[in-house]
Amino acid sequence: MQPPARDQAPARADLPAAAPTDPGATRPLPGTAYAISTRGLVKSYPGPDGTVTHAVRGLDLDVHQGESFAFLGPNGAGKSTTIALLCALARPTAGHATVAGADVLGRPDRVRRQVGMLFQHSALDMDLTAEQNLHIHARLYGMSRRHARRRATETLEAVALADRRRSPVRTLSGGMRRRLELARGLLHEPRILFLDEPTTGLDPHARAQVWEHLRALRDRQGTTLFVTTHYLGEAENCDRLAIIDRGRLVAQGTPDALKAAIGDDRVVLRTGDDPAAREIVQGAAPPGTRTTLDGEGIALRVPDGGSWIPRLCAALADHGIPVHAATATPPTLDDVFFHHTGRSIHGARPAPAREEGP
Repeated sequence: MQPPARDQAPARADLPAAAPTDPGATRPLPGTAYAISTRGLVKSYPGPDGTVTHAVRGLDLDVHQGESFAFLGPNGAGKSTTIALLCALARPTAGHATVAGADVLGRPDRVRRQVGMLFQHSALDMDLTAEQNLHIHARLYGMSRRHARRRATETLEAVALADRRRSPVRTLSGGMRRRLELARGLLHEPRILFLDEPTTGLDPHARAQVWEHLRALRDRQGTTLFVTTHYLGEAENCDRLAIIDRGRLVAQGTPDALKAAIGDDRVVLRTGDDPAAREIVQGAAPPGTRTTLDGEGIALRVPDGGSWIPRLCAALADHGIPVHAATATPPTLDDVFFHHTGRSIHGARPAPAREEGP
């Protein structure tokens, strides 16, 4: 039997693909397939007034089998739309994507059988027990009653909810409900698990529990985890990440490599006379260093910031200017996001009052 013909979406010349960076990323061995691969993926929505909204713009993305991959971006960046495309729940406007070896247009049924989904908003029935919620979901996947009971037992044990199997969902805590949704997504043993903002609304302890179970799942079963998030700490938990902004992929790589690509540490000095101190710091810092002066104090980026603090403090002491505080901070993922997008993931940063240097 021949597979169905590929329903290829038309190419879009007006939406060029992004050119993402990928510092430090490891590549699979020759012959090893990607779990997810997209080329020029576009999703656009026409408006009633004839305008077009581009939710995803020319996405080129490769996710290795068995890795945890974070899709990092603020609300409205295109993360949820991308997941809908990759799960064959929405049709791309242009480009193509393969998930678990199947084309999302040509074999959407096969894609859906190979993926699991943890939605951003709960889809649990609050009046049913944890076990009943899983049974219904398993039957929707065509499992026999016997197989459904076995998989419900196995997945509840996997997320440490076996003792609450007969508890109504409304009696479970927020963290328990999220783990139950994780169990539901694992019932049919998917090769790829999509998690859309998996810990939104959870307290830090519940969030840590969910991630503990996710890491165990990946290590034990080799499941590929594709996580959308705007929490920087969650992105740090993943093997690699991609930054999406306004529908475009702007960077991808390991968290450490992306931070290292920015380079220098951020040093902030607060002194008894910041305007005068800034001129001295500018002269004592490495050539080409830019300094800024704002409410935090004097800020600059230098390599190995900790070793530069004593030198800068000594230069200020020679001019009789006391230093009240000095910090050196390595680049963060928020710095990475700001570097590639010009704004913070949690909102625009205030512009520095003044900048000096070449």
